[in-house]
Formats: sequence, C-alpha cells, structure tokens
Amino acid sequence: MQTPKQPLQVHHKNQTDLSAWRKGRRTDPEKSVQNHQSPNNQKNFSKQDSLEEAFSYFEKVQDRVSLKKNSVLQKHLTTVESIALQRGLPPEGFGVLLNVALSGKLADTVNTRLLKSLIPASVIPEDSVVSSVSWLCVSKCSGNVQLLFLKWLITVFDFIDHKEQIHALYGFFFSFLQDEKMCPYVCHLLYLLTRKESVKPFRIRKLLDLQTKMGVQPHLQALLSLYKLFCPELVTITLPAKMKAYFKNSEGPWKAAINAVRQRKQENSPAPRPLFLGTAQPQSRKRKWNSQLIIPASSKTKNNLEEDREKNHVDLYSTNESFPVEQLQTFSQLLQNIHRLEFPSQMGSVLTNPLLLHYMNCVKDESVSLRLYYWMGQTLQEECTWCVADSYQYEEEFKDFLENVYKAECFLQEGFSSCEEFLYKSLPLWDGFCCRSQVLRLVSWIPLSNFSEMKSQLYDPLAQLFFTSSLYFKCSVLESLKELLQNWLNWHVSHLDSEPDSEVHSLNTTLSGLVNVVAELIHFVGWISTVALRLENHSTLMLYFVLDFYEAVCDIYLKYNLPLLIMPPAGVFYPALLSMDSVSLNQLCYIMYRYRTNLVAAKENELSKKKILPFKFSSQTYQEYNQYIIAMVGCLWTSSAFQKDTHPQGLRMDDDLLKKTRVQEFRTSFNIVYHPAMMGYALLFLQQAWPDDTTFNFSLIKGKKWNWYLEYLYAQGLRGLKVFIESSIRRVSQASSSKAENG
Repeated sequence: MQTPKQPLQVHHKNQTDLSAWRKGRRTDPEKSVQNHQSPNNQKNFSKQDSLEEAFSYFEKVQDRVSLKKNSVLQKHLTTVESIALQRGLPPEGFGVLLNVALSGKLADTVNTRLLKSLIPASVIPEDSVVSSVSWLCVSKCSGNVQLLFLKWLITVFDFIDHKEQIHALYGFFFSFLQDEKMCPYVCHLLYLLTRKESVKPFRIRKLLDLQTKMGVQPHLQALLSLYKLFCPELVTITLPAKMKAYFKNSEGPWKAAINAVRQRKQENSPAPRPLFLGTAQPQSRKRKWNSQLIIPASSKTKNNLEEDREKNHVDLYSTNESFPVEQLQTFSQLLQNIHRLEFPSQMGSVLTNPLLLHYMNCVKDESVSLRLYYWMGQTLQEECTWCVADSYQYEEEFKDFLENVYKAECFLQEGFSSCEEFLYKSLPLWDGFCCRSQVLRLVSWIPLSNFSEMKSQLYDPLAQLFFTSSLYFKCSVLESLKELLQNWLNWHVSHLDSEPDSEVHSLNTTLSGLVNVVAELIHFVGWISTVALRLENHSTLMLYFVLDFYEAVCDIYLKYNLPLLIMPPAGVFYPALLSMDSVSLNQLCYIMYRYRTNLVAAKENELSKKKILPFKFSSQTYQEYNQYIIAMVGCLWTSSAFQKDTHPQGLRMDDDLLKKTRVQEFRTSFNIVYHPAMMGYALLFLQQAWPDDTTFNFSLIKGKKWNWYLEYLYAQGLRGLKVFIESSIRRVSQASSSKAENG
C-alpha cells in the first residue's frame, strides 16, 4: 500500500491545503484593514499567527523531539491546545496534526495531547482523515495512540465533510477486529460505515468466529444485527431484537470541548439559526448531538453537485448507484430515487427532514430503524438533563431535541421504541418540571405494551408526580394521557384492515389484550381524576380536562370500532353533575348522550347478530349507565334525584335529613332552572320575558314558559344539554320527533 517511511498521499481536486490557507489569509486587504482598526481583531490576528506558526512547526517536524527539553515544542503545543479549546481548529489544520500525531515522530504524551486537541470549529476534511489512516498501515504509532485516534474518529464522524473515500477503507478497518482492545471501537466505526454492499459472507464468518472466541459481545451483536438487516439470508443466527447499549462510550474529552466551543459561539451570536438541508449552509451552533440533526454537507462544490444532478437525472432508475441525501431537495426527487437513497451514517438528520421521514413511512427499511433506534437511545441516555450530572446548563438545547423527536413521531404517527425505553428509565428520576411539556408530549406516543410493564414503569411514577404537583401539571398529565389513548385507538383503526395479525402479534398483544390495556389506562385516569378533584377542591379547570378525556372514552365503540365502553367513576360524574359551571354540565350532558348512542348501537348489533366485534358489554355497564341517567334526569328535569337516585355514591337522601338543611324547595334545587350552573341563564331569561318584573320569580318558568326557556338555553350554545334532553327525556324526544315530521 505504501513504503514504510512515507504515508499514502491522498489528493482531492477541491482540497484547500495549508499553504493556500496561509496565502488566502494574508492577501485579504479588507480583513487587513479591519484587523488594523479593531483591537479585538488585532488580538485574533495575533492568535491566528501563533496558530499558523504552530501548524508550520508540526508540518516540518522530522526527527523525534523531546517535550521536556524543547521549549519551542512546548510553546506550539500549548498554542494548539488553548486555541482548540477556545474556538476549535480550522479544517486546514487537521491534516498536519493528524499526520504528525500518527507518524510516531513525537513521544506518545505529545501525540496524545495533539489528538485530544482535535476539536473542529466547523468541518473536518475527508482527505486529512484518509491520509492519517494510512499511517496505521506502517505501525509507527503505539497501540494506545491508535485506539485514541479511533475514539476521536467516532466522536467527530458527523463533522467529516464527505465520506466516500472513508467508505473505501471499510476492509482496512475490518482487519483491525483481530485486536481485542480495538475491536469494540472498530465495530462502532464499521457500524457507522456499513452499507448493503459492505456485507460479505467472509465478513460474517469472521464476526461469528470472533463471537465464538470472545463470547457474546454487544459490539459484535450490533454489527451482526445490521448485517442481518441488509442480508438476512446470509446471517442465519438468532440475534436479540434490542439491546440497551451496543457500544462503549468513545467520546473522551472531545464532546465536552465541542459543546463548550459551540456554546461560546452561540453566546457571541445569539440569533437562532434554522436547521438546514444542503451543501452550502452554515454549520449549526447546537451541541454535537443537536448538530447531527443537520445532514452533513458534501465536500463537492456546487458545480460538482449540478453535474451529479444531471447525471442522476439521466440515470434516474439505476439501482447500482446510491443517491446521497444531501442532494435530496424535492418530493419528486424522493419518488424518483426512493430505492437508492444513501442515508447519513448517523441518523440524527432524519428527525428534521420531512423527505426522509416520508421515506421511513413508505419504505419499511429495518436498517434505518435500527440505526435510528441506536442513535436516539444513546443520545437520550447520555444527554438527559435530569439524569446526567452538570447538564442543566444545556436544558434549552435538550428541550429543542425532545421537541424534534416529538414532531418526528407526530409525522410518522408512531412512537420510537428507544424513546419509550428512555421514558421508562428516566421518569422515576424526573422532577416534573424540567422539559415538562416535551416529556409529556413524548408520553402520548408510547407504543402499546402489556399492562404490568406500563403500571410499574409509567403509571406508578407518573401518579407520584401527579398527586404532589400543581393543578396545571395535573391538567397537563390528563391532556397527555388523553392523547395517548387517542393514539392507541388510531393505531387500532389503521391496523384493523391492513395486516391485522402480523402487526398485532408484533406488539405482543391480541384484540382482547388491546381492550385490556386500553381499559386499564381508562381506569387509571378515572382513579387519579377522582383523587385529584378532591385535592383541588373540584376545580373547574381540572374538571374540564377530566371530562375532555371521557369525551374520547364515550365514543370508543362507534368511532374507533373497539368493543369497549367504561363509564366515568362516581367521583367524576357527580362533581360534574353538581358543578357550578355551565360548561362542565353541558360537557357531561354531551358525554352521556354519546354513551347512550354507543350502548344503543351495541345492543342493536347484538340483537340483530350484526356485531362489530365478537364481544359483549357486561350488564354492569348498562346498569351503571342507567343509574347515572336516573340521577341526571331526576336532577335536571323531574326534581326527584334525592328520592330516585339508586347509585351507592349517589344523591339519595331521606326527606327528614333534607328538611334539616332549611332549604325551602330542596326538591327542585338542581333542575335546569335552579341548578347553580343554570341560574344565570334563568335570570337572563326572566329579564327578557318579563322586563318590568324585578322580583325575579323563578316559579314563573313553567308550562309553555318552560318550553320557551328550553329554546332559550339551546340558543345560548348548550348543545350538549339539548341532545341529552331530546334523547333521554321521552316527552321532549317525542315532541322533537313530531316537530321534525311536521317540518
């Protein structure tokens, strides 16, 4: 491959070398004037000169130099380290520093310090990486330096501007699997580089041999899993579907330094920058794991890209050539090249790219899902603000990241399994405050799973936070759980006709299992709602969110084709019935109307043997509904709730006890005229019907005036009350039917 003394030289027609960089910097008159005028620029100019001198020194080093006895080496090494930590290194310096660090010309302590200083300010040229890799062939540097180089390469992988030549070195990297120390990091690098054409029978045999020799190792399992996704016919062994961590943490000192550099730049330029897709856009100022949301730009020039586009247009349906995603700009391009897209090696850029999300929706590519699962799981685990020490300073950026994950889930209409695992692991440690809205939104996309798992990992930690937090947090949790219920029900509807068996069984559940899991969620919400309403003194705001949840529950049978109806507990029903707020009462009336509609439909289907699904509702459901209806009609219409309510937790009371309250007309206290939620409407009606009467005699609303009052209430927008009365009260129902026939 090369002579022992001289590394392989790799040239790229668009590479900007160190001498060109020096020349370009010196011959810019405009910058020269600015530097002369500004003290800050003069300081930067001085630092740039020092960095240039350091690069020149390391470029010309020939013989082995001792660090202790050479003040010049110490000076230049310190310059590189300080500038790298402060603002990162320019692209042109990486080739010089990598070559000297891996050539073995300097002591290992110096080489180690140089490698740890390789912090990118923007991008890393591919040619500098390829040139440095060639030094590994001649074994000039020690094993520890080689290992450190691999860790650095994995950490900064997404900062490399182009990767075609690095992909060509796949076989070379594969040969390093023999080294037991380097094997985990080589597997990690190969995982990032692997394409379908990389999978060869001899490589699979080699990995299996290594697994036999070393035992089951997560890094070997990761690479074999990826190989199996690309070529399942070649990898016949059984592999675990998921693992919590495939690879060792290889980020070393670089990640924190990159974070600090980007944070410093962000502070100097506070204006937010959008996420870009393209090859000529500025780099993100987010941390590394947020910068991965941008598709890495190619090192090709604009003219090269235009040439490629013309070529791709001519050879549109060729399956032999891949289509880089950085060239994907339009939906039509996606349709034309959907079977030959080359995804980025790390998957963060998929989250913010609608075209790539469309691809994931249309093409069930397991390799893409596995890469995204690994990347997202690793990122969430390492960057969680409340799980990782000293990371609260990055809370805003972590919020942005979680927001992008949530938007991607909404786009795909399904939750990520790695996100589910993150929530289960982190919720017991969560304070309910950090990233609140983002976490609760992610909860709404948790996939279906068995109840015992959800109870211990979701419901129990959420309940502890729920009962000890503010009213507004409780309302947010209820909203999130309502969305979770709706997402499960929508999933059921979308998979009812398409792939009913494979999809259901893949979630380790059946139709009865789905019914049970949904029922447990509804019971859980009923329980926490009952307790919360007591804790919050039956807050109207709380009651609104509780009833909003049951507005989704009451229509499950007809709207979502699922044989399930669960009535709200008495601790929710009666506070709503006796609420002083007309919105809550109207909402309850509408919910009970929809319960009636669903139960009637279920009974009709059962009697006519045209069941939607082979399940029957229990008699207890009908009994509980009837008890609630008797209470509602007794309160709002017949003024007999205290006598006829049969629910164990209902309103039934003896007359002797009611008389002790000294309320004169206690029987009519909760009808549609005297009910605390309706009395305001009754007062306004009296003012309009009898404008000269100042006694506000509510007893005048009877007979024909009662019907006028009903029409007045309907005109005020109380639709729930209208449909409930017309469906549940026989006289009004018959009158409405007669009116409709005559009309």
